[in-house]
Amino acid sequence: MRRYSYFIADMHLGAGYIADPKAHERRIADWLRSIASTAKELYILGDALDYWYEYRYVVPQGYVRFFGALADLADSGVKIIWLKGNHDTWIFDYLPRELGIEVVDGVLDTNIDGHRFVMEHGDGCGETRKSYRLIHRVFRNGLAQRLFSAIHPRWTVGFAHRWSAHSRKNGCTPTPAMFDTENDHLVLWANRYAAEHPGVEYFVFGHRHIAISTSLACGAQLFIIGDGFREMTYGLWDGETFSIRKMEEALDDNKF
Repeated sequence: MRRYSYFIADMHLGAGYIADPKAHERRIADWLRSIASTAKELYILGDALDYWYEYRYVVPQGYVRFFGALADLADSGVKIIWLKGNHDTWIFDYLPRELGIEVVDGVLDTNIDGHRFVMEHGDGCGETRKSYRLIHRVFRNGLAQRLFSAIHPRWTVGFAHRWSAHSRKNGCTPTPAMFDTENDHLVLWANRYAAEHPGVEYFVFGHRHIAISTSLACGAQLFIIGDGFREMTYGLWDGETFSIRKMEEALDDNKF
């Protein structure tokens, strides 16, 4: 049977602004099970969880069905790579060890079926806002992480979810029409990266919650794969072409 590479981002599991978080988690777990027979690789491009902080001796509540579906895929031989996003930055060694997955913080430059792919969640590539770049550095600072871990979870977990909900409520709903195919910071970053690292064919991102496919000046293709809670989309590489698809199709057909 032919095997495929799958890409998903921004499920935001556990988010308070999702009407039925448990139903949403079951839907994602069902999708993961639906691709089990055809998947050879799964790339999670960040923000799978709306918030996660991995304490040394304590595991946060929730996500059992999602983690179980990932573990089943990994146990069956599917390679799973999870690229950290801005909501699930604080994955350390528990999830990689327990689930049998690889976690990447930053840009992943890799070969799939003889083709060059560059991936990142999308928040760390060419962001122009100084405040956002500062937060990005603080969240990944070792001292800041140790200080944060000293605060009791009864305060940090609620604060993190309220911050996320506030940001979602006060931000505008993104649309493909808002994406500038020539001057968007991801486009500019990808063109610079391709000039410095020749041979890239595909750039794949999450983070923006829109489904975009565009050709770059450098000759590569850029994809933003939507999200897994509003658009309910994912990326599929069949060995020759990359496409963005709806999860309902996979669930209805029990295949891609």
